[in-house]
This record gives sequence, C-alpha cells and structure tokens, in this order.
Amino acid sequence: MSELTIIVVGGGAAGFFGAIAASETAPGAQVTLLEKGGQFLSKVRISGGGRCNVTHACFDVRDFSARYPRGSKELISPFHQFDARSTISWFKARGVELKTEADGRMFPVTDSSQTIIDCLVGTAQKNGVQMRTNSTVERIEKNQKGFRVLLFDGKALQADKLLLATGGCRSEALGSLATSLGHTLQPPVPSLFTFHIELPWLRALSGVSLPEVEIAIPGTSLRERGPLLITHWGLSGPAVLKLSAWGARELNRLNYQFTIELNWLPHLSVEAVRNELLKRIQTNGAKMVVNSPISPLTARFWEALVLSSGIAPETRWAGLSRAAQHHLSQTISRTQFHVTGKSLNKDEFVTCGGVRLDEVNLKTMESKISPGLYFAGELLDIDGITGGFNFQAAWTTGWIAGRSMALTSS
Repeated sequence: MSELTIIVVGGGAAGFFGAIAASETAPGAQVTLLEKGGQFLSKVRISGGGRCNVTHACFDVRDFSARYPRGSKELISPFHQFDARSTISWFKARGVELKTEADGRMFPVTDSSQTIIDCLVGTAQKNGVQMRTNSTVERIEKNQKGFRVLLFDGKALQADKLLLATGGCRSEALGSLATSLGHTLQPPVPSLFTFHIELPWLRALSGVSLPEVEIAIPGTSLRERGPLLITHWGLSGPAVLKLSAWGARELNRLNYQFTIELNWLPHLSVEAVRNELLKRIQTNGAKMVVNSPISPLTARFWEALVLSSGIAPETRWAGLSRAAQHHLSQTISRTQFHVTGKSLNKDEFVTCGGVRLDEVNLKTMESKISPGLYFAGELLDIDGITGGFNFQAAWTTGWIAGRSMALTSS
C-alpha cells in the first residue's frame, strides 16, 4: 500500500494542530503544511497582546459551547472529543504549562506567544511534517487519486487527504478553495469589533476602563455585562466585543449605525441609584457633586458623567434639584450613545460566516460533499466570544480533522 499523503492548507493554529495530529496518528504518512505568508502562526503571535490566550478555564462542555454565537450546538460533540482540559494536557505533555487568570482566560506561564509557537513548530518538525511558507494555493482539482493542489509558483502536489484551515473569510473570495470543491459559504461579516462614538466628552476619557458595565441595544435582545474600555474612537473592551459577536449579523444589517444603552453601575437597581444619591444629599450636602464618585466609578469618569447630565460643576449635593437627581440617576443607569461605525483589529480579525456546518461531518470534520476533504478553524461557520474560545475551536477541529484523515484509508 502506498504511503498516505496529507496536505494541510493554512499554517495557523488549526492547520498546525491538524498536521501534528495526523503525523502522530499515522507516523508513516507524508504530511505537508502550506502557508501562503512568510511566517507560520502569525495570529497566534499577536493574540492576547502577544501572550496568546490559548483557551478558557471552563470544563463543562455545554457551558463552553454556549460561548459561540455561531456553532454552539454543533460544537458539543467535537468538544466531547477534545475540550479545554484536553488542550491543557496536550500542551503540558509537550512542556508548556498554562495559567488561569481571574476572568478564566488561560495563557502560557511565560506570558509569551512565542512559547506556543515554538511548541507547535518544534512538535511538527519532530514528527516530520514538511512545512512550507510562501506557498499560495492557486486552485485545487479533485481527481481519482484524491486532490491535486496547484501552487502559484507553478508546482503541483498530490494528496490523498486534504485539510483546508485557511482562516476566516474576510471576503467570500477567501473561501474560494472551499466553494471550488462544491461547498457554500454563510456570507462573511465581521465579529469582535469595537464601536465608534463621535462624542467629544467620551473620547476625552480615552484610556479609562470600568470593571463592569451593562450594555444593550434597544429594540433588540442584545445585552452584555463585563469590563469596558473607553478609547479615542469610542468604546471597546470585553463587554463591547461580546456584544458585537452575538450581534454580528444584526449589526451588519444596521450598517453599524445604531443606539446603545449603558448602565454604568449594573450592580445597583435604578431605585438603589436614587437612594445612593439621596444618601449623599443628606450626609454630604456641602460637597460638590462632581467630587463625590459612586464606587467603583473613578473620579475622572464620574466628573465627566455628572457634567454630561447637565449638572453645573459648582453644584453641591444640598443644591441638587429633584429634576437634576432624576436626570443624574437616568444618566448613570441608562446613558444612550449613537454608534456611527466599527473598528477592527486587522491582525486579530474574527469572521462570522464560512463553510456551512450542515455540509461537514462534525464528528470527523470531513466534507459531506467531497470525500477526503476536511475543514478546521475559522474557515468553518464557527466563531466564539473573546476569551480563548476561538483558539479552542481551532485546536478541537484541527485535532479531530488530523486524526480522522490519518485513520481513514485512502
């Protein structure tokens, strides 16, 4: 029987995991990894501020899968095969220890994405995976032997099994290899983006972060709680990124022009906020309102919020009218901003959309349309919220695809 040949297109997290899993499952197979760029694992390198948020410390499969706006139900079965605990064990067995931060995100103890890159590249080399950079695939032809992969430099490679792990389809053209082999794409739209808000007093607070706010989009069911960061273009941070992920398609339909409502103190009800204001009137009457922030709001943010509600800077608590009290409590609990656009981190871009999941056998990651073809990572119509979930989907689908290719006779 001839040697099994496997080609993996895409040198990112999913592609590497697929190539490694295949080479470990079938040590005699010839596994080739093709990356169109000049370096492997570029997204791993810059993720998490250069620390690489490998996965998330959540070990209940259904709870974990609930963090995916697209693919939540479909990922339950794959996560039963390879979950966050499996990822931790996989890296530990290869000398990489992970640590858990307070919010559940997991990073290498070195706080360096290079640790993850060295592990993946080193493991692939050890297993004999042929790794090629600057290898752009022009087209793929299905033939009796499997797949003929034609590169832009004129070279042609033959594979029994083929894994497409080319990353998110920022445009439908980037999913052309999949569509050329008979697959259809859920239209790609951005996910995990920040909000543009053209309000001078807000932008003046650039760099201010709040530990927890609640953000909602009136007229929709979209609502999230979490940390918030004010930027020079508007709002960012986990609460915004999560909201953008869940609302990716709806916000795209709105052309990224919509109203958001913020509760700056979500741990307090509207009534509790009013009582807090009355308490200050009774006990701190001589103090200026702008100088008396309600915890955990910072002094700088509180001053800007008070002034934005129309209260004069010299106003003391004792002189705060009922109308001003009402307006301030509403501002604290229900500030509304108009969003005028979005910003994307071009390097950490996450896409909503990709190869339709009903066209893939998610127990093996094999195509239902083109036998011998497999998919992994963001090319699939799967995307998670921020916090290590997109990487976990890449590890899981890559591992399953790699093993499946190696275990299935050609």
